[in-house]
Amino acid sequence: MNKGIKLFAFIACLVFSVSPLAAQTSGGSNKGFIIGLIVAGAILLLWAIISITDNLLQIEANKAGIDPEKENMSLFPKFKDLFSKGAPAYVQDNHFVRLNKGFDIKLAGGISDESIHDAAVTRFSLSPYNFRGISPIPKVVVAVGDEVKAGDVLFFDKKNPDVKYVSPVSGEIVDIQRGAKRSISDVIIMADKEQQFATIEAPSLDAISRDELVAFMASSGAWTLLNQRPYDVLPELTDVPRDIFISTFDTAPLAPDSKLFIQGNEAAFQKGVDVLNHLTEGKVHLGLDARSSKSNSAYAGFENAAKHYFAGPHPAGNVGIQIHHINPIGLNDKVWTLNVQDVITLGKIFTEGKYDASRIVALTGAELKEPKYVRTYQGANIAELLKDNVDSNNYRMVSGDVLSGTAKNGEGFLDLKDDQVTVVEEGDQYEAFGWLAPIAPRPSVSNTYPWFLYPNYKHRANTNTHGEKRAFVVTGQYENVLPMDIYPQFLMKSIMTQEIEKMEGLGLNELTEEDVALCEFVCTSKAPLQELLREGLDYARAQQ
Repeated sequence: MNKGIKLFAFIACLVFSVSPLAAQTSGGSNKGFIIGLIVAGAILLLWAIISITDNLLQIEANKAGIDPEKENMSLFPKFKDLFSKGAPAYVQDNHFVRLNKGFDIKLAGGISDESIHDAAVTRFSLSPYNFRGISPIPKVVVAVGDEVKAGDVLFFDKKNPDVKYVSPVSGEIVDIQRGAKRSISDVIIMADKEQQFATIEAPSLDAISRDELVAFMASSGAWTLLNQRPYDVLPELTDVPRDIFISTFDTAPLAPDSKLFIQGNEAAFQKGVDVLNHLTEGKVHLGLDARSSKSNSAYAGFENAAKHYFAGPHPAGNVGIQIHHINPIGLNDKVWTLNVQDVITLGKIFTEGKYDASRIVALTGAELKEPKYVRTYQGANIAELLKDNVDSNNYRMVSGDVLSGTAKNGEGFLDLKDDQVTVVEEGDQYEAFGWLAPIAPRPSVSNTYPWFLYPNYKHRANTNTHGEKRAFVVTGQYENVLPMDIYPQFLMKSIMTQEIEKMEGLGLNELTEEDVALCEFVCTSKAPLQELLREGLDYARAQQ
């Protein structure tokens, strides 16, 4: 309801309430009714003056570039400010955003012990499929039987030969697997017990131009750590990002605690942030966790980065959501994103002179005997990560979280950007009248199920979607779990009809799969929204 409608409703109520009162006080004469109208008119005039003044203030604030999320330039307090909690004390003068839309899925199989175990993994992979935008058949510069060190070049894109894709570990090349149409699917390395690293002579940031820094990062493998939005692609060497964003926490189901990533790697993370500052004309932005009343962020003390605190349910930790509330992606904007462990890898290239792709990975899920953290490297074989730890005969392995991760078989490898493996029960049994019969507890946003009364109950979920694909109708469900100022349902319909202008106008450039994963979870129509969004992003990129 806009201000004009609210004002009309207010005046109408005022006239109908004041007029009888005035008429009663004057013995029911017409004079009382006239007095009532005069009083209502005076109040209306006063309200109009205040409303016009308020609008002029907002217009001048926009001209001055004042962020409405940080400063309320209205004469009236925001409705949400009257009833929502304020920022925690540790936020101080930093930007704070409290998100009310979203949903936390509570699942069994979380990690209770923060000890980090060494993973006995022998096989690792680097897959071209993890890099959007490169040709499906890159130029492979190694052969089966070759010995490589961590940081040695494995392949490069024929369309962009200056960008090198390097090995995450040292060892022997044991297989080069091919997929559809002879595309390269995996370059598989049998890792050495003692890792060896290719020596990298990193330049000083004080004595290097941006072009020289870009060339060094391309040749050393560091460039492949970057991700560009829109479209989630590797940036071109000539691209200059408006800003660079790093989310330092994850709110997805069973997500790892990112404070473990930074322990002992503080210097490398800071150096990574410093490097990123040399690549952008704007700022490096850190999204920090403010969900607790006490400060628990291990990232608050880093320099050369603008800090923004976020509180609220999932997807508050998604970098796309944070970008939207910090500085949304415009039609012609390009921004870069990295995760925490990629920033550490980037920093170690400059602090230690080596490509260190070591990763802390959370093994989670109710089907595991012991959910735990393990230390491994990029592209680890998932079956080896989970060896002797699965307590089920009917399960699905997912690289990532259950909302936006990728299903893997026994020969699958950890995807490049993932720091989590989730194991859940395979939902391959038909449930007759499941919506009507008494059923086991399951995560749901609907309060028609009685276990919403137990918000901290942890569900043992499976992969069953509890229904088939249905008519795609407007329900308003997506807007309740997506804290962005867009209309996702209309966006999806415009993707279906391939209306490029509508797609971009409705916010396509701001989204990636993980941002709509929760919308897919609540979708009554069972529409594959993540797949549909990717089709829209690829179509829009092809039209450039």
